[in-house]
This record gives sequence, C-alpha cells and structure tokens, in this order.
Amino acid sequence: MNSIRTTALGLAEHGLPVLPLLADKRPFGLCRACEGLACDGRPNMATPGPCACPWPCHGWAAATTDPVVVGSPQWAAAWRRARAIGYHPGGAGVTVVDLDNTAAVDWSRTNLPPTTTVPTTRGEHWIYRGAMRSVNAVRPGVDIKSLMSYARWLGPGTGTLAELPDVVRALAESKSTPIRPAPGVVAVPASARGGQCRHRTPAYLERGIAMAEQRIADASSAVHTTVYRTFLAVLSAHGRCGCLTEVHIGRLFTAAQAKGESPRHCADAWSNAATALGM
Repeated sequence: MNSIRTTALGLAEHGLPVLPLLADKRPFGLCRACEGLACDGRPNMATPGPCACPWPCHGWAAATTDPVVVGSPQWAAAWRRARAIGYHPGGAGVTVVDLDNTAAVDWSRTNLPPTTTVPTTRGEHWIYRGAMRSVNAVRPGVDIKSLMSYARWLGPGTGTLAELPDVVRALAESKSTPIRPAPGVVAVPASARGGQCRHRTPAYLERGIAMAEQRIADASSAVHTTVYRTFLAVLSAHGRCGCLTEVHIGRLFTAAQAKGESPRHCADAWSNAATALGM
C-alpha cells in the first residue's frame, strides 16, 4: 500500500473525509464511467442524466471516512496515481480560509483570530472549528472552503484550533446576492410521479441535489445554459419517481438566483427541461 493511501486511511479513521487528488489538485472520477473526469467531475451535463456510479464518486461528494471505501479495489487505482489527498472540510466540521498570497496572509494576521495554520505553496490555510457555505474570492486572494468544497491535505499545521469567527461568516455574506424564493407553483409534472424509485439510499437524492447546486454555483459563464442543463440532469435522474419535493426544487432555484437568474427564467428552464424529457 502506497504512502498516500496509508495516510488517507489514517485520516479517515480519525474522522476526516478524504479523497484522492491528481497532480493538478483536481479530484479523480472514481468509477470507470468517470475515469479521467470525462463527466467533468459532476453529473453528466452533455446528455440527460448523471453518470452510472456505484456511489458518489466526484469531488467533495466522494470524500468519506469509511476505511472500507478508502481501501476498496475501486479506489486502489486512483490512490496509485494520486499525488495528494483532498478532504471535505465541512464534512469534518471545519472551515478553511485559503490565503493565496502574502498580502492575504498579512490581512488575516491583522483581522482574523489566531487558529491552526498550515503553509501552502503560495500562502497559508487558516482552519477554524465550525462549518459554513463555501465562497470563492471573498477578498483578493481569499477563498472560504467548507461545505460542498474540498481542500488539499498539507499536514496537521500548528496552533490551536479556534472557533469560526463572525468576521469569516461576514465575508461570505458580503458576496451574497439577494435571493427571492422560488415560486411555489413550480413542481415536478404530475406525469413524472408514480414511477419506480431508483435511489440507492436517501443520501443518493440529497447528494444529487447538492452536486447540482454546486454545478450552478461554479458557473463562471453561460449561466443560462448551465442552469437549464443542470435542471435537465436532475429531472432525468430524479424526476420520474416522485421523490423530488418543493424543497428540492426551491434549493435549485435559489442556487440559480444566486447567480443572477430571475424567478421567471428558473421556472421557464425547469418547464423546458421537463418538456424535453417528455414529462
């Protein structure tokens, strides 16, 4: 067993959800259909429906503390090629303030309370106890990595872990876009209900929705298209068995509105996706 895999197993046993990373810090696709990240590390947006994975195998959603999974044959090939270990901070109940340059580090030393710090290639990771939503570029050179995100494991660091301060949460709020609730009249078409549920576990649907939210949040261009294709993928995977609820749909609309989409466009994109799938 190689040293990276051995270290990952040790971290998992201590409660840190881990996953293997490529040399360029990207996660592996941990099933054959997703090898080489042919699916872009998310549900397949090129065609309707997600990839056929035996369990979630992309990015933060694949991170696990289960030593059986970490040491499984399905993950063995990835560990042999891995050049780093990633982990899901939010899954471990922590938040990483990723400081990407000297100026960002200097700002943190003045404005943030001392905590566990880990040196990185260009700056430092400041780690706090407590989880929150992840937001990039809250300041020049400063990203927040916690829920629905992954960070690179670079060692235990130095210093005592401090509680997540309000100033970090405020940084995330400063990047928020006012969000109007999704219209309550939008729902899964009646013709889509009553089918056989293909969800392997309750977590399967939850992770599918969370990954769709992340797909929308990560869009840096072509937001309209990304929203439509994401809705198409969600409906294709989860829309025919009636398990989608107003809450799930509302989460997707909220993610889209956070990227500047109007409630009307969300409703139109959902309707058009359902029509494309014959629902």
